[in-house]
Amino acid sequence: MTQKSSVWLKKAARDFSQNRYKYIMIIPVLTYFALFAYKPMYGLIIAFEQYRPALGFYKSPFVGLRHFKAFFNDIYFLRLFRNTISISLLNIIFGFPAPILLALLLNEIRNIAFKRTVQTVTYMPYFISIVIVCALIRTFSSTTGIFSQIAVFFGGATKNYLTHKEYFYPIYVISDIWQGIGWNSIIYLAALTSIDQEQYEAARIDGAGRLGRIIHITLPNLLPTIVVLFILRMGGILSVGFEKIILLYNEGIYERADVISTYVYRRGILEASYSYASAVGMFNSLVNVFFLVVSNKLSRKFTESSLF
Repeated sequence: MTQKSSVWLKKAARDFSQNRYKYIMIIPVLTYFALFAYKPMYGLIIAFEQYRPALGFYKSPFVGLRHFKAFFNDIYFLRLFRNTISISLLNIIFGFPAPILLALLLNEIRNIAFKRTVQTVTYMPYFISIVIVCALIRTFSSTTGIFSQIAVFFGGATKNYLTHKEYFYPIYVISDIWQGIGWNSIIYLAALTSIDQEQYEAARIDGAGRLGRIIHITLPNLLPTIVVLFILRMGGILSVGFEKIILLYNEGIYERADVISTYVYRRGILEASYSYASAVGMFNSLVNVFFLVVSNKLSRKFTESSLF
């Protein structure tokens, strides 16, 4: 063993001795990721095979990039990619700033009782089952639902909004914001509590108004948190969950509602095309990693804040 290795081991042993309870607490987390995040990656090998369960991973015929080529030439590829990117970008443009704005507004409220009431009301939708949320959306979007009644009030006509493809994006994005705005604001509220209050006092003395304090103190202190969360969001740009869409869509809106994850579900689970679905899922993950790395690099270059 070299001297350098010996020194490193001594430092590691000393660090473990000083923080042993922290290391013990992190063991369940590492175990979870090892079993449910990293171990399943071994199964990606079937994306390059014509997988047959009876033959297993090693004896199934190797086909190389055949499934990837088939997906790129699929008649649905452009539609799937367009819908997935469109929904993700709309969620980023409108959904990402929403919890930041809510946190800034809550931070300015001085009435504690009212502030806690608003927090509770905005947190509650996050804990509602997605099945219940989709049932509510279907009810609100029906010909007798609240959306139709609002339209009639302003001179429009009743219609089932979930059977018209042009309304799917707004319904999906707005319902996502409604369900997650309160929960997603928690981390921003936590970051706001760490800001030195003396900065606000100094700004007040210098004559800065409320908006000035937000622009020159709150937002700059909140920027590192915003950047990290934005990078994480960009790392999941193609990760549009299939559960909500499957519970909402129908044949009339496939052109707008069908995304990569629902396609993987249909091909992999319903049609048992395991290899093809794995190839599509792997492509999805690789694009996410690409956006994660690029956005992290750009952030480090322009803001000096990054995830890694």
